[in-house]
Amino acid sequence: MSVPFGRSRILLVDDEAEILVALTDLLEDEFDILSSTDPLEALSFLKKSPDIAVIVSDQRMPNMTGDVLLSKAREFSDARGILLTGYADLAAVVAALNQGRIQFYAHKPWESDSLRAMVREVAAHHRLERALMVERVLLHGALESVPMDVVFTEADGTVLRHNMEVEAHPNAKGDIEEDSLHGDALREEIAAMREETKQSGSATRLVSELTEEGLRWHEIIRQTLPWPRNASGVPFPMPQRWQMSYDRDVTDRLAMEERLRQDDKMHALGTLAGGIAHDFNNLLTAMLGSLELLQDMTPASNPTVTKLFENALESARRGTVLTRRLLEFGRPKPMALRPVDMVEMIWSMHDLIVQSLSRASDLRGETGRCDLDLSAVPRDLVVPPVLSDSGQLEMALLNLCINARDAMQEGGVISISLTRDVTPDGGDHIMLSVEDQGCGMPPEVVRRIFEPFFTTKGLGSGTGLGLSTIYGFLQRSGGDIRVDSMPGKGTRMTMILPICQEDAPEEAHDLRSEPIVSGKLRILLADDEPGVRLVTDQFLSQDGHEVVSVGDGAEVIAHLEAGEVFDLVVLDLLMPGMGGRECGLILAAKYPELPVLYVSGYADPQNLPANAFVLGKPFTPQELRDAIGATLRKRR
Repeated sequence: MSVPFGRSRILLVDDEAEILVALTDLLEDEFDILSSTDPLEALSFLKKSPDIAVIVSDQRMPNMTGDVLLSKAREFSDARGILLTGYADLAAVVAALNQGRIQFYAHKPWESDSLRAMVREVAAHHRLERALMVERVLLHGALESVPMDVVFTEADGTVLRHNMEVEAHPNAKGDIEEDSLHGDALREEIAAMREETKQSGSATRLVSELTEEGLRWHEIIRQTLPWPRNASGVPFPMPQRWQMSYDRDVTDRLAMEERLRQDDKMHALGTLAGGIAHDFNNLLTAMLGSLELLQDMTPASNPTVTKLFENALESARRGTVLTRRLLEFGRPKPMALRPVDMVEMIWSMHDLIVQSLSRASDLRGETGRCDLDLSAVPRDLVVPPVLSDSGQLEMALLNLCINARDAMQEGGVISISLTRDVTPDGGDHIMLSVEDQGCGMPPEVVRRIFEPFFTTKGLGSGTGLGLSTIYGFLQRSGGDIRVDSMPGKGTRMTMILPICQEDAPEEAHDLRSEPIVSGKLRILLADDEPGVRLVTDQFLSQDGHEVVSVGDGAEVIAHLEAGEVFDLVVLDLLMPGMGGRECGLILAAKYPELPVLYVSGYADPQNLPANAFVLGKPFTPQELRDAIGATLRKRR
């Protein structure tokens, strides 16, 4: 380390003013000078000016000798001392030197060049000491405050300095070995990085460690230092140099990055789903509708035919459920966010959950029985309501319970608990946890469980969309979900739900609770898919309505402009040419009293007229009747 440059401040002390004038003349070109004829005044100068680097003091002075002055000065100042003395004071000078109170002494009268060089050297030494102290303070401050574990070692792993909060025991030589600072999971990686650093000068690794608190991730960066050096100042060869290691806990950062990647996957899947959902739902609408119509037309005398119809209908309905779940990633349906009493909701689902935990394989002895434990949710538990969609929240809880059941082939207890907690972002939340005693999951599985179509269940036992749906629902409702799992020790899934801060909105009126509008209607039906158009036409005709079917929105406008009168327009949203949105806006402007029921395989009500009703495909005859009734009642 080179000596810092700078103009040092010197304190001159002598009871003879002439001596002070001579010393000032000698030194003032290189140094800032303070002087005093009184040792007590000189001590006050030192207290007021902590930047004084050198004290040049006479030994023989009234009230206080020079060596005593320098001794008192050392109690509160780091200034270095030079003593001016006659031969008769040599014993006192030797004693002061031995006690470390002075660095040099000079005889009176002094040799000017020699004294100037002496002061120059002591001032440089003081500046160097100050610089070293600053370096030491900065190093200690950095080690104490930096949010990571820092370790300095020799090439063989002997620890020089570290800031880790661990109890390390010295070896037989009294040294601390680096391996003793780390747990078993990291020692092998640290040793390998030490050897790699000897060869390449640096090493970086991302290492996982399984702790009592769960899986933690360490980003470890290791590099050599340009020390020790030989007599010529050249650093030793790389394998012999000291090393420095930074160990930063990046668990939270990786979790955030994983969440962002998960959101990107959800968005990409939603875009893909939206592109295919319309056509897929059109196919399902035609299939389901045709099957239901055929079933009504076919006598029930043949049980085999009836069973085949039911099998085909059930398969088509499963395709409907799968498609609707898939659509929730891209354009999720609006949620009815209202205050939800969690204790009431959980106990109201008790019988349903218990029934869902029962498996036919339990009765056959192939799997163990699963029991539900609600002891952590007593009926008199008081927790504030959460703001959520009660229907979707109930489905999420049921889904987690079923997943817990499937993880316990040998049976066990599924525990549900409710707690109130403050999340790291400062929000006040309710934690709804479902904990099982199952097989648990390794970290690589935990990282993927929210990916769409990822499942740990056997072929045909799950779609891989359950947890993805829960994740999407919680994200949209201001919540989150946390997973704690270890192989062989079970899994705890915790839904983080925001506490309701506002009064509940008024309950939406259930349109289906009113009687459906009766009577024969003249209906204009527009759909570009012939199969869907045929099925919808038949549904309406069976109810006694008169139906006129067309293939796009332009034909709808043409029929109305020709003077035809209709009681209702059933309009598909996505059609080539003039689609349902464009056609609906024209109808709202030219025929504002004409009711319009929108139908879509990819329900997106944006840019639709106010109070528009959208019926999702595929639909049943009853759902179509309900939608017609709701649409007509809105026009009252």
